[in-house]
Amino acid sequence: MLIAFVVGLLSTIHCIGMCGGLVGAMTMSLSSDIRGQKLQLLQYTLAYNLGRILSYVFAGILIGLLGQVFKDFIMPEHGIGLLRLIASIMIIAMGFYIAGWFPQFSRIEKIGAPIWSLLQPLGQKLLPVDRIWKAFFFGMVWGWLPCGLVYYMLLMSPANDGAINSALFMLAFGLGTLLPLMSTGLLTGKITQFRNSKKIRYLSGLLLIIMGIVSLLLAIYPNLHHQLHFRVF
Repeated sequence: MLIAFVVGLLSTIHCIGMCGGLVGAMTMSLSSDIRGQKLQLLQYTLAYNLGRILSYVFAGILIGLLGQVFKDFIMPEHGIGLLRLIASIMIIAMGFYIAGWFPQFSRIEKIGAPIWSLLQPLGQKLLPVDRIWKAFFFGMVWGWLPCGLVYYMLLMSPANDGAINSALFMLAFGLGTLLPLMSTGLLTGKITQFRNSKKIRYLSGLLLIIMGIVSLLLAIYPNLHHQLHFRVF
């Protein structure tokens, strides 16, 4: 769960680059009365993002159920170990993806294109967003926008062993992305310099790669954690 939350935080540059324009458009589509009152703007921005995170949780449940079937019926003895190995590789892949060193990873976004084509019209029916509940449901549609980072996290989520744990994993990731995208909605037009910062993007990617390598070593050598703990204490 901690890894998921940290990945969400480290994805700040990617989230702003991927959804910054959309968040800005959603914010500017609100009436001038709503945008002129900071408390109301905060409520609408929060509703957008809570809806988005709830979609991540639903997706986590679905993928977690598939992972449970894989573990219990296809590879009952080594299934969870294989899933954790895949999850570790996904963390490393995300590091390269966020740093911009391997943009080809974005091809994974094509997986969700059919789903998005079905859900996008539902979002359009909620326009104009002039009620909090509309913002929440619009956020739920937004949560299914094809995003390579979200898909990588979904591929990692079954390694948590169970649909509930998978959902909690995606919840933690969503909460990690909350601050970046909330800030984008509240500071529309003022974050271009931050979004274009290559140093922050490289640093975020490098940290993820390091986390992935450590996770990979623990997946390959499951007793390594206990050995290190014993040597330290």
